Amino acid sequence: MKFDIDYIAHNNKLTDVNAYFKVITSIVLMIVVLILNNLVLDAVVFIAMSTAILAIARVSIKDYIKFLTIPMAFAVLTCIFLIFFFGNGEVIYNTGIFGIVVTKSSFDLGIKTFGRCFACFTCLGFLTLTTPIADILNCLRNIKVPIVLIDIALLMYNIIFIFLDQISVMRNAQQTRLGYINSKSTYKSLGMLFSNLFFKSLDKSETLQHSLDSRGYSGYLPVYKSKGDFDVKGAKY
Repeated sequence: MKFDIDYIAHNNKLTDVNAYFKVITSIVLMIVVLILNNLVLDAVVFIAMSTAILAIARVSIKDYIKFLTIPMAFAVLTCIFLIFFFGNGEVIYNTGIFGIVVTKSSFDLGIKTFGRCFACFTCLGFLTLTTPIADILNCLRNIKVPIVLIDIALLMYNIIFIFLDQISVMRNAQQTRLGYINSKSTYKSLGMLFSNLFFKSLDKSETLQHSLDSRGYSGYLPVYKSKGDFDVKGAKY
């Protein structure tokens, strides 16, 4: 089944919970995690947010893992880089390759960075998997986040799906032509896919700009408000 974050956000047990509560909870927890830099706190936040997503919102564990996979892959690579190429002081492991060593400070830095990434991603997952994008943007607009930032967020959100759709279409076209039948053709197909994706992205961005201009875009993108306005202090009315 295709991972559809919009569908999940509209179909879980926490969709109708006050969006302000979810936005503020997620943002506050992320700030606390980043400021305190404590592994125990990171673990507590991870467990609490994962429980809310899986047990309360009833998001499937398969979708949750899909959501975490790509950002966590980047986080792991970043932490490995930090462990082997940053820090100084006591050496705890020598790779024997070009003098690359692991020091106590670099190891601590990598582990703590990984813990913070993990905790923050679960907070972000709690927000995006349980709250429709329209509700999130309405909250941000009502708490006076600059309009330009909200418009950029909305455009990026929509473009991500266009981007993923283009990848899927081109990959399917390559597969029908046996583009991934062996290692050599796989590398060649991936190279062609990414190079074509760049030009497709440029074309789509120009099309988007023309569409906005034709509809009288003046620097403001209206956001759909579902089920009435929000009250900053409490529930929907």
